[in-house]
Amino acid sequence: MNSQHTLDPSDWEAFRAQGHRMLDDILDHLEHIRERPVWQPIPDEVRAAFREPLPRAPAALADVHETFLRRILPFAVGNTHPGFLGWVHGGGTPVGMLAEMLAGGLNANLGGRDQIPIEVERQVAEWARELFGFPPGAGGLFVTGTSMANLLGVLVARTAVLGPESRQKGMAASAGSLTAYASAAAHGSIARALDLAGLGSDALRLVPTDSQHCIDTAALERAIAADRAAGRTPFLLIGTAGTVDVGAIDDLTRLAEIADREAVRLHVDGAYGALAMLAPELAPRLRGIERAQSIAFDFHKWGQVPYDAGFFLVRDRALQLAAFDSPAAYLRREARGMAAGSPWPCDLGPDLSRGFRALKTWFTLKVYGTEALGRAIYGTCRLAQYLRHRVEETPELELLAPVSLNIVCFRHRGERPDALNADIVAALHESGIAAPSTTTLNGRLAIRAAIVNHRTERRDLDALIDATLKFGARCARAPGAS
Repeated sequence: MNSQHTLDPSDWEAFRAQGHRMLDDILDHLEHIRERPVWQPIPDEVRAAFREPLPRAPAALADVHETFLRRILPFAVGNTHPGFLGWVHGGGTPVGMLAEMLAGGLNANLGGRDQIPIEVERQVAEWARELFGFPPGAGGLFVTGTSMANLLGVLVARTAVLGPESRQKGMAASAGSLTAYASAAAHGSIARALDLAGLGSDALRLVPTDSQHCIDTAALERAIAADRAAGRTPFLLIGTAGTVDVGAIDDLTRLAEIADREAVRLHVDGAYGALAMLAPELAPRLRGIERAQSIAFDFHKWGQVPYDAGFFLVRDRALQLAAFDSPAAYLRREARGMAAGSPWPCDLGPDLSRGFRALKTWFTLKVYGTEALGRAIYGTCRLAQYLRHRVEETPELELLAPVSLNIVCFRHRGERPDALNADIVAALHESGIAAPSTTTLNGRLAIRAAIVNHRTERRDLDALIDATLKFGARCARAPGAS
């Protein structure tokens, strides 16, 4: 007799049939994604539907799925769509989606214990070590994203400089104020990581960039020298592989040389750009990344793995263990049985409860292979050059930054260009044709097109240019326009 308290279906066949319908519906959505708008505004009545009280009684799975189809699926941010160009979001794949379904069915907690899912994560970590040229003994860990991986990089560096006792004594273990260095174009998560690590965001020196939006290494050396002269302790240098604004890559070899000479750790924020290592045409531009002490990157961006799948790779796994290992009686390790397999992933980062992010990444790498993924990555960069060419040949438009990888920043030349281009981007979003974002470069508002989705084609960029010109002319004629 089945327990009255189980949450399993009472009719497995009916449940299976409904599950197949749900799978078919989401596959239909992906297959025909180009026929849908990139994004559309959320109607008031749809938004209001998510203000209902806590449900007490059960509802039919089919009815809840119908609500999903009507009120959730049409109003997502749209990063699976080939016209999504706004932020650096991966497009995902059907393979990754199916792997996520399998992981959900397995419901593995990868905090610890002796289980094959952890071996899958260790396998992906080994592949990452191989990809970036790290030595045996390197460590890796799946996290939510690069923001968390950057925090882990700061915490490992703090432990390396102050010793494991800093985990108990905090900054009292420091003989002088610690300082870190990054480009002025570095991601905001770097300053936040120093804040969360207890060092304070004021410990971060934002170094000016050069004409290519890369860190100015001469200015960096001056900043380090000034801090040493003031009695501070430089301890961490953060290089960026693919800046969030324009996709610039710092001179990582030069940064490694400075880090070696100054005896500071080199951490690379490679949120999306680090996976350029998969493309033979782009990998030489990352030369020097193999000399970093740690790298933060996301499989869910250029790697096209469904969200979320961030990764932290560290040269010295023993140091990673020293930064996070926290023994507890209820986590006692044994030489045999389910409690074997030490060290566990919870010894290498802050999370004890961890999902099986590695499975969708493992599936993606196994099914597509690195050569196909590399071609997709390089393809987005070729598309960026095509878009650059379209901008340069269109008199109404102007390019605002060099096109280093896959990000193109441009704007309409019309009067009051900041307000005009902001209106153009909003109109593009509301049209459902394309979804770029905006950024500010040298005090000028830019339309920013980040080409990350493997589904994006030239026709999508042509549609972006055509709509930008159309909305530019319309916004310029609008009441109140100059």
